[in-house]
Amino acid sequence: MTRPDSPPLPPSPPTEGVKYAGSKLKLLPLILELARRTGARHLFDGFTGTSRVAQAFARTGHRVTANDTSVWSEIFATCYLRNRESAARYQELIDHLNALPPRDGWFTEHYGGDDRANGEKRPFRRHNTMKLDAVREEIDRLSLSAVGKAVALTSLMLALDKVDSTLGHFSSYLRAWSPRSRHQLRLEVPALFPNDAEHAVHRADALVLAPNVEADLAYYDPPYGSNNDKMPPSRVRYAAYYHFWTTVCLNDRPALFGRVNRRADSADTASASPFEEFRKDAEGRFLVIGALDRLIRGTRAPWIILSYSTGGRATAAQVRELLTAHGRVEEVVSVDHRRNVMAGMRWTNEWSRELSVPNRELLFLLRKG
Repeated sequence: MTRPDSPPLPPSPPTEGVKYAGSKLKLLPLILELARRTGARHLFDGFTGTSRVAQAFARTGHRVTANDTSVWSEIFATCYLRNRESAARYQELIDHLNALPPRDGWFTEHYGGDDRANGEKRPFRRHNTMKLDAVREEIDRLSLSAVGKAVALTSLMLALDKVDSTLGHFSSYLRAWSPRSRHQLRLEVPALFPNDAEHAVHRADALVLAPNVEADLAYYDPPYGSNNDKMPPSRVRYAAYYHFWTTVCLNDRPALFGRVNRRADSADTASASPFEEFRKDAEGRFLVIGALDRLIRGTRAPWIILSYSTGGRATAAQVRELLTAHGRVEEVVSVDHRRNVMAGMRWTNEWSRELSVPNRELLFLLRKG
């Protein structure tokens, strides 16, 4: 059994993504090690987010089925998993998009600002949203394949992420311009990799899709919500955090509301997820526990890795009790995010003392029984 004083795990393969509150970049070596113990070859990534986990598994020779309800997640996964061309194949496209003259359009009107904004906070400077307006219009004008368009949009999102003036999400913006926001928006070809496996990409409700995907291993990183009863749910819902990426991908000029110009369809009443629920059922059990129970029960894989935070709405003890009802918890990895990830991680079956420690990420390895 691996222990904290054991030799460090091998590094994970390179992956790409935007700044993301749920990113598992630092946990990838641990996730890959848990997967190695199962001998799995086909992974079902039910909440893929920026697709970093899916990318890592694809790069290590696994077949991947990636899923998320977000359109921008589908774009990322399509770019990295379904592409069959070399990175050089897309250089001409990216050079063409970089050469476009800026134009004043919808994105600049709603998300671009400058030093004369009279205190109005915006996520990007005007010179970058004007470039965004030009590039986004051109992507739709070009006759690109689904994968080609996903590569172009991924390149655009990665470039925007490098010149934003946010804390990494779009539910609030910085009061003063960040130094990176002064840089010029410039697209680069994403870090594509040789890929001949029959990967699949879905944009669906994981509760609906899971019973229809047969895999060796399911990896679940559902949105956690918050265990802070005083925090409005809109402050932690991913549709609210990343509404801007949805608009970049759809280019649909949606109705907006609020000081940060959120999409109307990211409002609390329109974008609720059962995994982010803060309410309880008639028996006093958090609704998120019921959602996790349905997800685990419907999963058609003998192994499941569940990522969960001690800051989530359901307690870690409740999650562990739920999992044992569906099989055997073979391992729990506890990670302290306030310290160096590897220094703060523990591989232990004496895990009960860890459950009350705040700000920990827990990886549960379940063998379904």
